[in-house]
Amino acid sequence: MFKLKYTFILFILTIFSFQINAQIKEKTLDNLIQKTLTTFDVPGISVGILKDGKMVYSKGFGVRSLTNKKEMNENTLVGVASNSKGFTCFALAMMVDAGKLNWDDKVRKHIPEFQLYDAWVTENFTVRDLVTHRSGMGLGAGDLMFFPEGNDFKVKDVINNVKYLKPETSFRSTFAYNNNMFIIAGEVLKRISGLSWEEFIETKIMKPVGMTNSKASYNRVTDRSNIIDAHTRTEGKVIQIPHDWSETANAAGGIVSNVKDMLTWANFLMNDAVTASGKRLLSTNQFHELWQLQTPLKVNKGDWYNSNFKGYGLGWFLTDVKGGYKQVYHTGGLLGTVTQFTMIPDLDLGIIVLTNQMNGNAFNTITNTIKDSYLGYKNRNWLKTYGDRNTKYLQYNDSIKASIYKKVEIAKSDENLPKPSQIVGTYTDNWFGDVIISFDDNKYTIKSKRSTDITGQLLPFNQTTYVAKWNNRSFDADVFVNFTFDENGNAKSATMKYIAPITDFSFDFHDLNLQKID
Repeated sequence: MFKLKYTFILFILTIFSFQINAQIKEKTLDNLIQKTLTTFDVPGISVGILKDGKMVYSKGFGVRSLTNKKEMNENTLVGVASNSKGFTCFALAMMVDAGKLNWDDKVRKHIPEFQLYDAWVTENFTVRDLVTHRSGMGLGAGDLMFFPEGNDFKVKDVINNVKYLKPETSFRSTFAYNNNMFIIAGEVLKRISGLSWEEFIETKIMKPVGMTNSKASYNRVTDRSNIIDAHTRTEGKVIQIPHDWSETANAAGGIVSNVKDMLTWANFLMNDAVTASGKRLLSTNQFHELWQLQTPLKVNKGDWYNSNFKGYGLGWFLTDVKGGYKQVYHTGGLLGTVTQFTMIPDLDLGIIVLTNQMNGNAFNTITNTIKDSYLGYKNRNWLKTYGDRNTKYLQYNDSIKASIYKKVEIAKSDENLPKPSQIVGTYTDNWFGDVIISFDDNKYTIKSKRSTDITGQLLPFNQTTYVAKWNNRSFDADVFVNFTFDENGNAKSATMKYIAPITDFSFDFHDLNLQKID
């Protein structure tokens, strides 16, 4: 009997020792992050780890801006982008608790003017559908209404224009990430709560949770003494670019925060939505609902974490890792910054990675390394895996673009190209508005009327196809412009298709159906 007890005690001590030693050593993590900065050419990264209700790691590395060279730290503000979606769904769940909303309310109950391409889908589209990426529309459909910044689209325009976006699949059959539905979800919150989305998030969630440095949108940040500048790789070199986010899309990705506040948010969530002062902000039933699978996703064969399921809940991605631990997570991306937020509630583990350069390989390297240390995986050298992948991917995209522009140079001397009179004029799309093609000083210009930053050169590729080379090279989103011509040889319509796969999906030029009107 004594021997049995002794064996059991040793077993418990072994488990306890594993848990104590599971955390990656601080110096090892410091070195990894420094190497990550260099490998992926990221100016600045801040990282936080929450374990068992305690912030066990919270640091910044590199610089918040290539211009001012000031150090990145745990208090540096970063736009967390789509990590805002969890806040939007939490807010809607609070309205369910208040009896003002049901997840399965028809959207038209709260927004009567809401209309989609298909009449039946319009009548049956619910609030739950708004936030689960199963509308039937394609990836990023309509994102050009808020992306990039500098356009004149408002929330009312988004509501009015989604009816022109043709579905790619049947309703509720396929996951396709959609920001505009979250914008409309933010409008639902506004109409039933009487507060703007920004006011609700700050006063009803951030303040009681204790997120003292966070704001619901970039324009609400008054103290910008410790905030990042955005950066991206342009023409083979990382450069600083202006902050880019339309206030129209705040409910989809507007929040600005830092590592400390996001760790506070993670701690609150893993404490069953109870604040540090003991106040419950959401019922256990509604909080449980947020993390239930709504839209399934396929688990890749050979998944690194032996996952059995994957999908989207209400504002969160969900999966299981190594032996059934539930993982709740999301990523976020703006022009010039990407972020990652990961929780494994069963281990009371939260991992935050905020960056100021739009390369997701960096946050995956850090998050996976930290996660592995707590899950008991041996060093799998994510830095090399993602580093090699990143190098090959950039080379692949660069080679595509080089090949296309080599053909453009050859096409410039083609004597059979259309005359300017055959293609110049105004082309219009139902939801995006007018695109103007002009010819001056022996060159073509293409310009959006409503999104003025989308301006560039129109260069020949062949007799029916041109290339739109945007003036803002940080977009990295050049597209083919394919013309159709009438019997007289005059262009009557045009469609677009991105040149290289690196193009951000929110540059959804491929969804445009441009008809020439003059």
